[in-house]
Amino acid sequence: MKNTKTGIWIFTGLMVLVLVFMLNISLGSVHISVQEIFEGLLFGNWERPSHEQIVLHFRLPKAVVSMIAGIGLSLSGLQMQTFFRNPLAGPFVLGISSGAGLGVAVLILAGTGLGLSAGILNTWATAFAGTLGAGSVLLLVSLVAWKVKDSMTLLIVGLMFGSAVSAVISLLSYFSGAEALKLFTVWSMGSLGSLGWSQVGILSLILLIGMIPMIFSVKAYNVMLLGEAYAQSMGINPIRLRWSMILSTGLLAGAVTAFCGPIAFIGIAVPHLARMIWKTPDHRVLFPASAVMGAVLLLLCDSVGQLPGSAQTLPINAVTSLVGAPIVVSLVLRKNFSKEF
Repeated sequence: MKNTKTGIWIFTGLMVLVLVFMLNISLGSVHISVQEIFEGLLFGNWERPSHEQIVLHFRLPKAVVSMIAGIGLSLSGLQMQTFFRNPLAGPFVLGISSGAGLGVAVLILAGTGLGLSAGILNTWATAFAGTLGAGSVLLLVSLVAWKVKDSMTLLIVGLMFGSAVSAVISLLSYFSGAEALKLFTVWSMGSLGSLGWSQVGILSLILLIGMIPMIFSVKAYNVMLLGEAYAQSMGINPIRLRWSMILSTGLLAGAVTAFCGPIAFIGIAVPHLARMIWKTPDHRVLFPASAVMGAVLLLLCDSVGQLPGSAQTLPINAVTSLVGAPIVVSLVLRKNFSKEF
């Protein structure tokens, strides 16, 4: 009976995801009906050639990126919250996303100071710089993980890495020019609509690779809810799980930040929403549930940020923060909040 109810919830979530996906594609400064999009995608029947260009080359890749980013950040947050047994852990706690920001900051803020033109600072360049920065911090975290046995100590070290990286970014911002600072500020607000299909393909591939360690660690995450000592008594190796978590979250959160910029609150709020709706600590359910919820929530935030009927769009980071902050606050105020861990 419980498995049937869980399956119904998952199926309902997938149906909601499809509806929100189609709604997201239909919204924008140019009105295109859901029926036309459906017929155009399936049969190639478009009312105007311009509608085909808008949907296939702008709205569709943006919606796919929204889903990918929502899935990646949600799964990263769920893994970290379970491993550290901390309800407020998220994709940014190990400093990996901050490392991606540092890579982009060095490219934009220091690069313009060295004479790089704005034309060089395209999506590929910022994505490469962000990936390099995230990989560098991931390497530092990995070196620390060799020495540190306690998970809480690793969490504190990760937070310190993030603080140090943020300090370096602040110094670069302070000494940079107005044009470079504006470019970096725009990047830091997050963007889901700047990627083409080639970047979407690479981001999708990284997402799939990052999910492999997580899939093989589902049982270990379930046992970790009862603590490391109990996990060891059940034959789970916390050190191995730590490496799996670092690799998986580094790929998922680092890639999303590198390609889309920092996107707040999705990684923290969505795992709790999944626990509240599905009412289970079983990660065999929570992983797909969080993935669906993350995709739906980020698509909804992107739909709100598009300001339907207007050519203006809101920064996705601002929209997710406005949506996610009340959720996190309400979770903190719940009496049984700590019982989830």
